[in-house]
Amino acid sequence: MRPLAVPEPGRPGIQAWVSSELEGLFSGEEVPAASIVGGQRAADAALAAFQVSGYARRRNEVWPWSRRGASGLSPYIRHGLITLARAHAHVADGPESDAAKFRDELLWQEYARHLYARLGSATGRSLRYSVQEFTASSSTAFSNNPWQGSARCLNQAWDELRAGWITNQQRMWLASHWSVRHHLGWREGEDLFFRYLLDGSRAANRLGWQWTVGALTGKPYGFSRWQVEMRAPGLCQSCPLAQDCPIEGWPADIPPHPRAVVDTRLRRDPDVAGTAGPSSPKRSAQPASVWLTAESLGDEDPALAAHPGLPVDFVFDEPLLSRLRLAPVRLVFLAECLADLATRREVRLWRGRPTEVLAGIPLAVTFTPVPGWRQRATQMELAEIHPWPWLRRPHAGPVGSFTAWSRAR
Repeated sequence: MRPLAVPEPGRPGIQAWVSSELEGLFSGEEVPAASIVGGQRAADAALAAFQVSGYARRRNEVWPWSRRGASGLSPYIRHGLITLARAHAHVADGPESDAAKFRDELLWQEYARHLYARLGSATGRSLRYSVQEFTASSSTAFSNNPWQGSARCLNQAWDELRAGWITNQQRMWLASHWSVRHHLGWREGEDLFFRYLLDGSRAANRLGWQWTVGALTGKPYGFSRWQVEMRAPGLCQSCPLAQDCPIEGWPADIPPHPRAVVDTRLRRDPDVAGTAGPSSPKRSAQPASVWLTAESLGDEDPALAAHPGLPVDFVFDEPLLSRLRLAPVRLVFLAECLADLATRREVRLWRGRPTEVLAGIPLAVTFTPVPGWRQRATQMELAEIHPWPWLRRPHAGPVGSFTAWSRAR
């Protein structure tokens, strides 16, 4: 383990910092700079600028860019710079139908978190319907650019993905083309998305793939040229494959998805208290530091807000990052968040194993509903644990579908 210098805010300097201080912890490819800047200030500005009016009509539009109505807030929500509750409240004065649609999308994010908090790594399996899985021999041609030589709609989405963010519609296009049309396993596709997406999480990213390929519903998402012409009018006319479109029609050889062995926890949570975490702060000792993770980097993090005078520790988890091999664009975003926080708080950055770096330090921390945090938390001295800021607190009822989850209490 070793301490790291805190980078100064500013994209070029932070890119250089990531290249030197985090060398060996990310994929070596050249990636375009992300258009979305990390940090609380950037998150606050993005939320203030977001107007929900027209969201319901335009949220699925892809091209031209002027037609897009997606909020672009998901990277900030994923890393806790904007809580779901704050985003929910932001649209209170907007048109009713638009605010309702936006809030439905926030609830989908919350549903994803509830599902992952309850099932953890089990979400890496098809939950309700078995979908054909990945075979190593079929991955070779798809390892660098899975959509090389494809239609412009796919290549453009791939280029935007590598820069860190794409619309939900484009995610469904790429996922469907990968898994439904080319019969590649969704878990490897999900890993590919996770490598690049600034909002990449095992909760939301996995749930999106499960839905698109039919692992939740039994019905894969149908992607063909008509969706592109509807959501990106004019794009097909400029495509070099316009007269020989590889997605002209829907493939006819889609086998029905058989029912999967259903995890009983989809129906009932045997440990809802463990899934949800504490409902009020739990203190056993005087904390000496606040431990932050990538799940909750915002000023509203409960542990951070409760201790304005304590230093903040963040550890770039060396074994984890070495295994994930994230694209540099994701680590630049994280570093921007930390550099921004360091302008207001004492921030200490480390490279190593969190359980070793922070050993013996009484920590204040916010409960985090992901398996990795829970595993590490049992090996650390947690002096004070604060509740996770749920939009809806988890219940013990069914989570096998969004509808069942939303109706249960």
